[in-house]
Amino acid sequence: MERSPIAVPTTAIRESALATNKVLRNTYLLLSATLAFSAAMAGIALALGLPHPGLLITLLGYFGLLFAVHKTAHSAMGLVFVFALTGFMGYTLGPIIGHYLTAVPNGHAVVMNAFGITAAAFLGLSAYAVSSGRRFSFMGGFLLVGILTAFLLGLAAIFFSMPALSLAVSGMFVLLMAGLILYQTGEIVHGGETNYILATVTLYVSIYNLFASLMHLLGAAGDD
Repeated sequence: MERSPIAVPTTAIRESALATNKVLRNTYLLLSATLAFSAAMAGIALALGLPHPGLLITLLGYFGLLFAVHKTAHSAMGLVFVFALTGFMGYTLGPIIGHYLTAVPNGHAVVMNAFGITAAAFLGLSAYAVSSGRRFSFMGGFLLVGILTAFLLGLAAIFFSMPALSLAVSGMFVLLMAGLILYQTGEIVHGGETNYILATVTLYVSIYNLFASLMHLLGAAGDD
């Protein structure tokens, strides 16, 4: 029987689509689990009144665990380090939320509004990236430079006690994290990212920074 000339391409396309859907599904499942675990760690830290570990320990813990995730992303240990990273970041978030709840006027509204905006933004951006069929790889270089610049400016704002610059950095991070969500989701959809562990970490960091930056901006707007 003569084989159809379009059989192989059609099969390849079907297999590629199945692989992409699997990565997307696994990413969202792992992201949901890590967000729940991170929220639990934040809640424990908040309930126990645990202190923030400080900038140096936070940076060392974050970059150290992030490095471990990248080194083990193709093995089962990658999952262990993903939960270690997101649990650690959840712990650092607990005292920050506690500060807004106690030290900022209408702090409960600030936290809830930041949470609601973050959730709506993530769902909306993800849905657009999946349904539009567009690829956002052109944003990669801009996002890398923008995030590095915002990170360095954020450190400068802390070391030199510059509240205005700190607010500007938070505004930059809101835009950059929105772009990163579009970029990463687009890469998954179009096969540019095939490792769901790495995809999960990128989306988690985007959500974490988006939420923290929105709390800073909303808190500053409501603080007399």
